Amino acid sequence: MPTARRLSSAAFRGAAGPRPGPPPRGTGAGPAAPRRTNDTDHTDDTDHTDHTDHTDDGAAEAAGGTRPSPRSLLAPYRRLFAVPGAVAFTLAGLVGRVAGSMLGVGMVLMIATVRDSYALAGAVSATGLAVTALTGPLLGRLVDRHGQARVAVPAVAVYALGATAMLLCVHYGAPAWALFVCAVGSSGVPSLGSMTRARWAAVHRDDPAARHTANSFEQVVDEVCFMAGPALAMVLCTAVFPEAGVATAAVLLVVGTLLFAAQRRTEPPPRTRATAVSAPGSGSGGAEGSLTRSPGLRVVVLTFLATGAVFGSMEVATVAAVESYGHGSASSAVLALQAAGSCVAGLVFGALPVRGSAATRFLAGVAAMAVAALPLLAANGLATLTPLLFVAGMATAPTMISGMTLVHRLTPPTRLNEGMTTVYTGLLVGISAGAAAGGWTVDHLGPDAGYTAPATAAALALLAAAGGAGRLRRSLGAG
Repeated sequence: MPTARRLSSAAFRGAAGPRPGPPPRGTGAGPAAPRRTNDTDHTDDTDHTDHTDHTDDGAAEAAGGTRPSPRSLLAPYRRLFAVPGAVAFTLAGLVGRVAGSMLGVGMVLMIATVRDSYALAGAVSATGLAVTALTGPLLGRLVDRHGQARVAVPAVAVYALGATAMLLCVHYGAPAWALFVCAVGSSGVPSLGSMTRARWAAVHRDDPAARHTANSFEQVVDEVCFMAGPALAMVLCTAVFPEAGVATAAVLLVVGTLLFAAQRRTEPPPRTRATAVSAPGSGSGGAEGSLTRSPGLRVVVLTFLATGAVFGSMEVATVAAVESYGHGSASSAVLALQAAGSCVAGLVFGALPVRGSAATRFLAGVAAMAVAALPLLAANGLATLTPLLFVAGMATAPTMISGMTLVHRLTPPTRLNEGMTTVYTGLLVGISAGAAAGGWTVDHLGPDAGYTAPATAAALALLAAAGGAGRLRRSLGAG
């Protein structure tokens, strides 16, 4: 059923979530360059070229050459996890994040199998996605204000109640409206990905090289969850019983969140009124105002909105294309290959020295993503499609990593969780809209034209990034 697979693909990308990445940049190898500014590094991205990454370049040269060995590529990651508690909060967060990537596919397959309606399944899943998009920034602000554990634990308890109600309603044949109510109650969960990134920013606040590596590592974690979670949910729903995917995801999400919240020594301190007022970068939204008042952050949000549309429409187009080639069962493997390309690029990007300003890297990444989407229009079989998707996946990692670096610099440190979830919301909305646009394109123009949607979305992302480059640099300079 092509429609069913499209709904499943769109929902699963929504649950897997944006693939945000953490804060600043650094060398990726060797000791961190001496810091001349505060932790937000606003001056590094001004239009004054004398202040742009010269210390990073010097450290890179001191680290030795432009062709690092495999051992040197791994060295930054070993240093990253040398901090006490880093492995513990990473593994705990991973459990919950895999569970989050299971929810979309698990929900769609559960409702579609039991109620025999993919339309109802897609509508319920879309309702949950909309609630998540609305509540994400609010929960991010609460996390910044009161601390991760104090918000995450009660929030996941509310989620557990909603998920339990959903399972019972589906199993015992409750009216359709009850499923929508349960979807609302089970969607307001703080983003473990954002909270993990905030911890990296706190434990490596004085090490820009480690923060850049952490940024890249988190992008890889997102892709691993993207590959593993939906596949696990599909196996559970089809081989065990229809509710098994959601039930397992709910248990893992609760356990992962509780384990993550228990890692108190690496938890960033909550914001106080004094720190909110005196925090560097408070001009980007101030202590209590809307973060989107920052023109630079609006540029990132708009670009991520279009980038999300690339992700959502590309999945639908890929499923339709693979089915049109007569290899429908290979859709998941082909999509996983795209994610693998992003994994490879993210690992390498995190280990190599970084040159140029974050704004320039962001624009270059978006441009590469737009260019990489064009050859997909010429794909005419699996032999040509798979390598093109791998390359397209490689173009997304630097874009996401550099984009979330900008979020860190445009957001006051005391509102970092809120800033990341605000941008993540734009990505989620884009994914949903892109999936719908991709489905319309396939239905009306055919699977051969399916990649027109992601190519168009990528061009819009480039337009947003290029058109807002000046505002972005001015916002960074004003911080």
